[in-house]
Amino acid sequence: MRILFVVPPFAGHVNPTIAVAAELNSRGHETAWTGPAEALDGLLPTGARVFPSGGSGQYGALHEHWRDLRGVAALRFLWDEALIPLAHAMLPGVRAAADAYAPDLLVVDQQAFAGALAARSDGLPWATSATTSAEFTQPFAGFPKVGEWVDGRIAGLLAEHGAPGGWDPRFSDRLVLVFSTPALVGAPEGEPHPPHYAFVGPALGARPPACDFPWQRLDPVRGRVLVSLGTLNREAGSRFYRAVLAAAEQLADRVQLIVAAPASLVGEVPGHVLRQDFVPQLQLLPQLDSVVCHGGHNTVCEALAHAVPLVVAPIRDDQPIVARQVAAAGAGVRVRFGRPRPDELRDALTAVLDDPSYGRAARRIQTSFTAAGGAAAAADRLEKLI
Repeated sequence: MRILFVVPPFAGHVNPTIAVAAELNSRGHETAWTGPAEALDGLLPTGARVFPSGGSGQYGALHEHWRDLRGVAALRFLWDEALIPLAHAMLPGVRAAADAYAPDLLVVDQQAFAGALAARSDGLPWATSATTSAEFTQPFAGFPKVGEWVDGRIAGLLAEHGAPGGWDPRFSDRLVLVFSTPALVGAPEGEPHPPHYAFVGPALGARPPACDFPWQRLDPVRGRVLVSLGTLNREAGSRFYRAVLAAAEQLADRVQLIVAAPASLVGEVPGHVLRQDFVPQLQLLPQLDSVVCHGGHNTVCEALAHAVPLVVAPIRDDQPIVARQVAAAGAGVRVRFGRPRPDELRDALTAVLDDPSYGRAARRIQTSFTAAGGAAAAADRLEKLI
């Protein structure tokens, strides 16, 4: 069969689809993507078939504004300036891609609403690709007004495109692939998740060619700690990077930091600290003892898939929810991103490196991820839809 992945221009949302597509291809199926082409060209493997949909040039300017926002202001900006306009911009291209490619099935990212709109209007079967687990933990339970506002934005989008009301483009009614497991997400309050919600765990696989890395500089004695704020949040992290460096300096005899950030944000680093603009994260994780990150879903799940405990400093959007999941599961420590204190970060690092309970919790989640099946389990569920 032919499967068309509908994705937004965000690395964390594209990466799991690469592994799922590779598994589907190995079974004889054909795969393609549609989304903002400029962004996808740098994220997808060489030779991937891409149907352009939506303009790409605007997202850099949007990011300049979004990166300094927090809380409800960041959420409003995400919906009003990114997700809703992205749906409008992508919809004609997604429909054209479906006409040209004639897919048997669409796999639609939760934040690429155009895919759900196109599938619904054209009568195409579609599944949801849920690349964050935040939506499965009642994120607005304590903030009903915020939840009502989000519902209103969805209703407005459906009405504007002549779609019937009463459904949510974030959730397919046939299959929702959740790239996590209940061991991390936690049990739902009230009713259990419906049977078409498939918790398949992280879909890890080959990525575009990795950057060079000085493997010989990894210290064989010190604990190795990766510091990463992902690709979209790093520019907001100069103060945080400095605080982590100060914390690690107090642990210099036992900790080696590997910092994934530009020199302009980090400044001078001691000789035992390894700094690179980018690192080959999946290849590096088996060599690590801990990860300090912002709570991005991909980074968290990739670390736990390798049984690496975390120090999580959430910034915005779904990150506080993911950080809460990590802490509740016992697989890491949550710290502040704003106004970080070196002593707080030092204590958090010491805890995850010295207290074996964090490693045990990380291994328990790793076991659940392995049992869930990842890309192979996702492909199994997709095959059953046709």
